[in-house]
Amino acid sequence: MATTSTQRLGIFAALALGLAVTRVHLSLFHHDIWDASWGVFFLAGFWLRGTGRWAFPLLMAEAVLVDYVVITLSGTNFWEHYCVSAGYWFLVPAYGSLWIGGSWLAKHQHGIKLTTLGMAAAALLVSENACYVISNGSFYWLSAHVAAPKSFAAWFENLGHWYLPFLQTTAAYVALGAVLHVLAVQLARVSQHSGQTQH
Repeated sequence: MATTSTQRLGIFAALALGLAVTRVHLSLFHHDIWDASWGVFFLAGFWLRGTGRWAFPLLMAEAVLVDYVVITLSGTNFWEHYCVSAGYWFLVPAYGSLWIGGSWLAKHQHGIKLTTLGMAAAALLVSENACYVISNGSFYWLSAHVAAPKSFAAWFENLGHWYLPFLQTTAAYVALGAVLHVLAVQLARVSQHSGQTQH
């Protein structure tokens, strides 16, 4: 949704900072701050639609780098950490689904209207569910840390354990982003109107 290069870079920097701070804090300080990663990728898809060739890979690389630094500083080998398995690399399509959801919303919304709110809720719910199934499923089925034998029944039970917390956290960050978006749009309108009346 950003229209100038300066706006895009500013938004990217803010989102990258939010991702880094909450992802590091989550790993180091035991969930005192909710991880904003999912919300960041959805909002980035919305605000930075059309920049996926550089913005998405950079945010993805940042997420992996933060994980690597935090895990390494804790004295654990990155490749031996509980969360790092063949399934870890499925975070790319998982986070990609959030980016696509935000990008779809940016393309189809028509300004600040009630219909946009409904579209936002639907886009967020669909992309969150896709992200959750991909990330949780890849970990369950591909990680050696999940005890065998594995079954669909056990996987569905595991899905249920974390489903609501992940969705609620992401929705909270996206709601915060929505409030900031509305405020920015309103301020831009006031500024534009003020500039027109002065002429």
